[in-house]
This record gives sequence, structure tokens and C-alpha cells, in this order.
Amino acid sequence: MVAATHAARGPLSRRLERLIAQGGSIPVSLFMAYANAHYYATRDPLGADGDFITAPEISQMFGELIGLWCADLWMRAGQPDAAWVELGPGRGTLASDALRSMRRFGLDPAVHLVETSPVLRDQQAARVPAAVFHDDVSSLPADRPLIIVANEFFDALPIRQLVRSREGWRERVVTMDGGRFVPAIGQQPMDAAVPSLLRMQPPGTILESCPAGSAIMADLAGTLARQGGALLVIDYGYPATAPGDTLQAVKGHNHVDPFADLGEVDLTAHVDFGALAAVARGVGLRVSGPVGQGPFLRALGLDQRANALMAGQPDRRDAIASQRDRLAEDEQMGQLFKVMAAAAPGWPVPEGFAG
Repeated sequence: MVAATHAARGPLSRRLERLIAQGGSIPVSLFMAYANAHYYATRDPLGADGDFITAPEISQMFGELIGLWCADLWMRAGQPDAAWVELGPGRGTLASDALRSMRRFGLDPAVHLVETSPVLRDQQAARVPAAVFHDDVSSLPADRPLIIVANEFFDALPIRQLVRSREGWRERVVTMDGGRFVPAIGQQPMDAAVPSLLRMQPPGTILESCPAGSAIMADLAGTLARQGGALLVIDYGYPATAPGDTLQAVKGHNHVDPFADLGEVDLTAHVDFGALAAVARGVGLRVSGPVGQGPFLRALGLDQRANALMAGQPDRRDAIASQRDRLAEDEQMGQLFKVMAAAAPGWPVPEGFAG
């Protein structure tokens, strides 16, 4: 395994060093949780001057089409008094664009944003002044249907990694080596935590799970089953549980060592849509997808919206076409990013999931 560069000696590094000194190591999940909590609380990571860019920041078309999806679902559900929820709303760009689109069709819902970063909350409040903020999903409204959007939310939740050693399955952990944080293989046997169909893998195989993501999905799915509504998840990931190490770090739009620069890089992992779908189905929700982001947006009218924008702004034709392609082409975001919906019993089948 490749060692990380020398860890910064800030308060966060010193805290994790003490935890590691006490037990010899900490799980990858705890390392990721501490790192991302600091990262998101201390900066706006988005845009050309940040570390990464999300679909809503690429083009207004993304948020507008998500708003259209919500309005269509709401109308076919009988126009209930529903609240609109976004998990991890970034700068508030998706919310602003989606709400503008919804209002064209008569949907002007109360807005609830789940966000812990004070830096990003300030930007969200500027774009959506009437929004109500929540630290987590436990305080969302309990008296009405919810239409929930989670765009690039689940990928930043801490993952658990199990690695196949010659002695069996063990948890992947983080320890110290020469003042650096480095990954290692733990000692506690973990074979019972591995699905039987995946246990016989060669040494070095890594299997990931996201307990935090499953717990949040369970809370949301239970709420939707009781109150009505739907959840739309958009993220990069894979359709079913499979072996592989997807932990990655991004800084300045480049991939970097996940174990270096603690709390100063964006740590993410691919989302296991199969695991999320199983949780939703377990409480009676109807799951649609996952499908690629490209086919989903095109089914909602991405090409038509791009053509309309180009007709109104001919001087921006190339820029708009480039934005459309970045969102939808297979070799860009079109297939890497997946879209899945989970709807409450009695709610209509959502659009965008042909077949």
C-alpha cells in the first residue's frame, strides 16, 4: 500500500493521532467521517476555484429539469400540500433553479434544506431565503408528503471497507507510519459481515458498504411510507453491491491521495444503489432505476431545453451545447452518474425511468 504524504499537524490531525495511539488504528469509516466533517464545515468547495463542480453548477438546465420532475410527480399525485427537501444543497443553485421551474406549474412548496456546513448555509440562505435548515433528516416535517432530492449527497458519507487477507476478511483501517496516515489491514475477523456470495474473493479484494447511507435511507423511506412523497437520488455509483475500492480524494479538480492532507480534500466513494434500493423496498416503497443521468435528463427534455436556450442566446450556443454534453454524454457524466427514485405507496410512477 502506498503511504500518504506527511500529515498536517492541525488540531484534527493531532486528534486522530491520539485516537490511533490509543488503539493502534481507526476504521477507514471514522477517518473519512472526521475528514469530511472538517472539510465541509470550513469552505465552499465548489466551482472553478474550488475542488470540484456539480451538475447544478454546470448548467441551469439540470436544476430546471429536476424541478420539472418534481412538479410532474406532484400534479399526478393530486397536488398535495407537500414540502420540498434537498439533502446537501451545495450553494443552493439546484434549489433555486428547481423552485423556479416548479412555480411555473403551480408548485410553490415549503423548502427544507439538510445542511451542516455554516459556510454553505449562508450561500443557500441567500439563494433560497425562505428555506428552513436542518442538521439531519430526523427533524424534517412529519405532517405532510415530502418530495426529496439528494444530488451528490450519499457519496460523501463515510464508508466501511473490508479487505480479503490470506487469513480471511478484515476491516481496512488507518494507522500511522513515520508521521503519516496510511491504510492497513485490521486484525479482527470480519467474515460474518461479508455476503456469502462474495466471500470467496482473492486476497487484496476490497468490499465497501455505507452504514450511514443505509441508516439515512431507512429514516427517509420510513417517513415517505407514512406520509407519502418520493425521493430522487443522483450520484456516481454502481447498480448493485460488487467488490472494488472506490474511495477517492479530489483537490483542485485533481485526484490526490485520500490519506494525505487530512480534512483539506474531498473524500467520496461510489454509491451502492442496490443497497439503497433494498432498504427502500423493505418498507414498501416502489423503486425506479437506477438509470444513467444522461438518459434520465434526456427523457425529461434536456435536448429540447438546450435548443430553446440556444435559440434565445445564439452567442452562447457552443457553451450551452457543451454544458448539455457534459451532463448527458456517456463519456462524461451521462453513465457514471446514476439516478434512482423511491416513491411511496399510492404515488404515481416517476418520469424519466422508461422501461
